[in-house]
Amino acid sequence: MTPRASEALLKLKLEVVVEFSAGLEAGFPDEEYTRRGVRLAKREAVFQEAGVIVQARAPGANPQRGREDIESLRSGQILIGFGEPLTAVRECAELADRGVAFFAMELVPRTTRAQAMDALSSMASIAGYEGVLIGASTLPKMFPMMMTAAGTITPARVLVLGAGVAGLQAIATARRLGAVVSAYDVRSAVKEQIESLGAKFVVLDIESAEGQGGYAKAMDEAFYKRQRELLAAVLREQDVVITTAAVPGRKAPILITSAMAEAMQPGSVIVDIAAERGGNCELTVAGETVVHRGVNIVGPVNLASRAPYHASQMYATNVVNLLKLMVNKEGVLTIDTNDDIIRETLVTHGGKVVNPKVGQLLEAGVANA
Repeated sequence: MTPRASEALLKLKLEVVVEFSAGLEAGFPDEEYTRRGVRLAKREAVFQEAGVIVQARAPGANPQRGREDIESLRSGQILIGFGEPLTAVRECAELADRGVAFFAMELVPRTTRAQAMDALSSMASIAGYEGVLIGASTLPKMFPMMMTAAGTITPARVLVLGAGVAGLQAIATARRLGAVVSAYDVRSAVKEQIESLGAKFVVLDIESAEGQGGYAKAMDEAFYKRQRELLAAVLREQDVVITTAAVPGRKAPILITSAMAEAMQPGSVIVDIAAERGGNCELTVAGETVVHRGVNIVGPVNLASRAPYHASQMYATNVVNLLKLMVNKEGVLTIDTNDDIIRETLVTHGGKVVNPKVGQLLEAGVANA
């Protein structure tokens, strides 16, 4: 919660309690909160006093502190945050057992009405922007064409794989830096969006993979094998490749094999934005930069934290808009499961896992055990 977002909650007749120094590293000192009427407290006190806990990374998405947080939660509390519900099903089950109502920000539907709450898109836009900056700083070349005393410097060639929110932002950023940009996506419907940003749409002779809600759907291995074969020739011409392909709840598909990376020119860069999901490149190591035969494969994690001020600003606004759906004029908070946004974002409630997809995964896990 940023100071301004906290102020919006106060106007809803809610009391706001923020952990000491919670916003400091993002550029929001404690004084900014207290000046707006926010009360500061130690972390333990926040968990004890608050009826609603708002986090960036809830237990399922926070392997370091998540276990402690589950122990701090109590029955009747509402928890809002990113929680990896389609993979961290055990944590979801534990939250249900504790009687916590958990809203996973990843599950906000991609509809017009829910757009102001779509935190996943907010963070993806930052990831696309930061991914290109990483590529530009790692590449031993400059991005734009330049007329110099030593002659003309040719522009860098950038390929973006995946044209979702992160991919489109990566295209726009690379174009602003002066690169020659091309992009590929398994969903042929995004061709117009790619070209509207000044990039070339790469056409491969394979079927479209358009899924629900604007996401790409998972395909079989034969599809990805054919895709890799066709992409190999395109990769050899690129200076920087930004990979952004992800399927909700699944390991990221391998788009770039070791052999494909080896065919690229020495000094080339692959920035794998999907590193936290296993990576789109076979050589990716999350949180590290691997140099393989002269090619740099960067696996950045938590890219939104590279721009903490605006990441916090965007995320806090998304959360406030979600809370507005649950708070009436008297400041009383209710969970109305007849509201499609509330229903689809809610994972646990009343001591049960209520999200159908998470419930199915949980049952499958129990059966396998």
